[in-house]
Amino acid sequence: MNNTISLTLLHLAFCFTLVSFTPISALELHGTGANMVETTCQKTPFYNLCVSALKSDPRSSGADVAGLAQIGTDKLKAKATATLRQITALLKVAKDPKLKMALRDCADYYNAIVKYDIPVAVEAVTKGDPKFGVEGATDAANEADACGRGFKNQPKFPIYASNKVVHDLSAVVASIVQLLL
Repeated sequence: MNNTISLTLLHLAFCFTLVSFTPISALELHGTGANMVETTCQKTPFYNLCVSALKSDPRSSGADVAGLAQIGTDKLKAKATATLRQITALLKVAKDPKLKMALRDCADYYNAIVKYDIPVAVEAVTKGDPKFGVEGATDAANEADACGRGFKNQPKFPIYASNKVVHDLSAVVASIVQLLL
């Protein structure tokens, strides 16, 4: 009987020690709820964009970190697809050869984002392999950067705002997926 009580007390002491020394950030990232979005977004480079993007989706209220990563990839795909459509429309009316060349390059970058980078990130999150999700989202951010560099010598960058959102949202998604590692 004394052995049973001793083992029980030892077990309780061990559990209490484990809980008290578990980092708060690790405890915060388990579960769901309204604070999950804020807690997760605090760990990203663009807090306001993160909160805005995630809270605009009703799934976020009950999502865990993996669910928030999925929502982020969905938002990224929608914004990148819209930006690609914008580039395509601008290409049809552009007269300046240098502008056309920069837009064609951006179309190539955005095709890579939409057809390769984002699907890799989505599949990685879905299948529970976050390493490839981080890589896919990071690649999308790099492609958006490359698009922007193509306008370095242009008098105006007609897709600046959309390109920035795609870049920043890619960084947010990469940060959220990184939390799953």
